[in-house]
Amino acid sequence: MARRAIPLLKQLFTSPSSNLTPIRSVTYMPRPGDGAPRAVTLIQGDGIGPLVTGAVEQVMEAMHAPVYFERYEVHGDMNRVPQEVIDSIKKNKVCLKGGLATPMGGGVSSLNVQLRRELDLYASLVNCFNLPGLPTRHANVDIVVIRENTEGEYSGLEHEVVPGVVESLKVITKFCSERIAKYAFEYAYLNNRKKVTAVHKANIMKLADGLFLESCREVATKYPGIKYSEIIVDNCCMQLVSKPEQFDVMVTPNLYGNLVANTAAGIAGGTGVMPGGNVGADHAVFEQGASAGNVGNEKQLKQKRANPVALLLSSAMMLRHLQFPSFADRLETAVKRVILDGKYRTKDLGGTSTTQEVVDAVIATLD
Repeated sequence: MARRAIPLLKQLFTSPSSNLTPIRSVTYMPRPGDGAPRAVTLIQGDGIGPLVTGAVEQVMEAMHAPVYFERYEVHGDMNRVPQEVIDSIKKNKVCLKGGLATPMGGGVSSLNVQLRRELDLYASLVNCFNLPGLPTRHANVDIVVIRENTEGEYSGLEHEVVPGVVESLKVITKFCSERIAKYAFEYAYLNNRKKVTAVHKANIMKLADGLFLESCREVATKYPGIKYSEIIVDNCCMQLVSKPEQFDVMVTPNLYGNLVANTAAGIAGGTGVMPGGNVGADHAVFEQGASAGNVGNEKQLKQKRANPVALLLSSAMMLRHLQFPSFADRLETAVKRVILDGKYRTKDLGGTSTTQEVVDAVIATLD
């Protein structure tokens, strides 16, 4: 949603003369067979994962959306993502995923990182924007964080040199830096975005982050209609919390992107409402945009009060990816109406509703 569209959206949702039905745009003309139901791999995940993925299933069924789910149980304490799950995603090309817990320390590697590498999901996208009706400290926030997903500090190349001394390698390659920069500029171009900002620490990591910056600069020359800027990551964090509206599309190496996306999500309304996904040349995995809190806690699980909004909006992104735009619009509009109404909100948004109450409200609001 472009920044300039926010006031118009508020007017549309609040005008007494409006029946809350947007004026239909020029029609989408599907190709023959585009309405055939699509299989989507569903990873329920850990903690609140089954609760929020179940919410998506209910809403999809109520909309009669042309998708059906192949469910798999995957948990963060497994040594590997089961091969049958990888095969399912490779077959279906699309996956919806609940959060997977990553054990701290020990010898178990992150299954999230395994998935990204196995499927070459090199671009992570998190959309952080103000939702009408949800009060936040800053207005006019509409940031898209695009993060390189396969290398950097997440390469997993660590070893103990001598007892008490551990070496961890940060790997940056021109190939991966160029393709994430191309994806960021292509995204900006296709979504009528005006600026791409590269986040770095090249003043200290002159070779590694220097290579990332060099790649971004080369790609920027091919998109003269899009403004390009650079910002050091520490200054970026300060600017995010003081003046976030200055940012549009941000492109980052792996670790910085995780920090920036979670910070931007917190500024725009919380990690429980920000959608996101991971995409490569052949596959896409959609999940809660910001990783903080994506598996919830015992209290949320016991009381069944997890916020399903982030994954519902991520599933709207998934529907657009599958070329079902009207279903995506219906879902997104219903979720935003429920947020605007303010009657049904989970605790993280200042309410007391259960997950099921929010789901029921979304279903009741569907056009």
